[in-house]
Amino acid sequence: MERKSLASDPFQPIGRFCRQIVDELRKTVTPAAREWLAWSIAVFVFVIPLMILAAGMDLGIGRLTLMVFG
Repeated sequence: MERKSLASDPFQPIGRFCRQIVDELRKTVTPAAREWLAWSIAVFVFVIPLMILAAGMDLGIGRLTLMVFG
């Protein structure tokens, strides 16, 4: 009983993977301009408050550290 070795054709799985990637990319649909705008606004509405929160915490912890350790 002979076992098939991967060493005989190591690029076959890579080629199959690349073909699967191309097949999946063909299934995607580019959003319309309205959808791009809606998603962009949603991202900014979510990210900007998080940036403000992170900056506020950074400044607050920095000042607290200076007060404690002088």
